[in-house]
Amino acid sequence: MAEPEFTATGVQIDKRLRSLTRAGQVRISDGRVELLTSYGSEIDSAPVQAVRASRPWFGPEDRATADLNGNRYLLRLGEHDPAPGEPGPPAARRFIEAVRRAAGRGG
Repeated sequence: MAEPEFTATGVQIDKRLRSLTRAGQVRISDGRVELLTSYGSEIDSAPVQAVRASRPWFGPEDRATADLNGNRYLLRLGEHDPAPGEPGPPAARRFIEAVRRAAGRGG
């Protein structure tokens, strides 16, 4: 299996007003975007070309939305990238850029 193109841990994943996990994982690997619980169970996944990632119009810098299989998820990532060697999720901006790059839509 190839090395993931993007991985974020400690991500809060919400669907509508319901929190699905507070310490989940977001991964882009082998042409797929995967949303996982803190235990590694799959919440949802889709081919990267079918995923739409963006920032909400209003809200803090640490949030991104991801549309997978007709479902919209709110992802609470980091506001800033963590320092090298420090734990924490990468910035939401990096996730959005990674989805666009993996789908071939530019960076």
